[in-house]
Amino acid sequence: MSAAREYGLDDQYEWPRPPEGGWTADDLDRLPNLPPHTELIDGSLVFMSPQTRFHSRTMRLLENALLAQLPDGLDVDREMTIKLDDKNRPEPDVVVYREEGVTDDADQTWYAPENVVLAVEVVSADSRERDREVKPHKYARAGVAHFWRVEKNDGLPVVYVYELDPATKVYALSGIHHNRLKLATPFPIDIDLTAICNRPG
Repeated sequence: MSAAREYGLDDQYEWPRPPEGGWTADDLDRLPNLPPHTELIDGSLVFMSPQTRFHSRTMRLLENALLAQLPDGLDVDREMTIKLDDKNRPEPDVVVYREEGVTDDADQTWYAPENVVLAVEVVSADSRERDREVKPHKYARAGVAHFWRVEKNDGLPVVYVYELDPATKVYALSGIHHNRLKLATPFPIDIDLTAICNRPG
């Protein structure tokens, strides 16, 4: 199967050719027929592979748990991009943001890093380097205060929790959480990680 057909396009489809200097963050909203959940990393378009069941259920677990425990003034979304700068607009799997960062509730496609409280990446087989190294580095440099990296171990999520050192703009690992994620920052959080396959409610 051709790459075009894999994304539901006919064989005559021409993939976008990058301009000199690469794409910009605003181009993500203007380019036609991009595959869902396309990211921009260093001016290059990055296409997502199909999600695994683990990936999807982990995102659902975290989104629902965070939504139930968020303090006033914060909200949570899945798969919304963060416009870090003109050449980088990654898409965390889950993002917690300040409600003041909402500019257009219906049509907004990205959040500014100064309004992002927490970015979460669930590591996938095709994105290990991006999720473990590239994206955390960029989130930290942009000032995102909290970052979680989620890995699969024996079918369950393991959450690596990082907190930003504001002086160096580098993340420090503050804990590795199996079975239960209980934190005091960025707000009180208590998540049963073994509930990945449970229905909410």
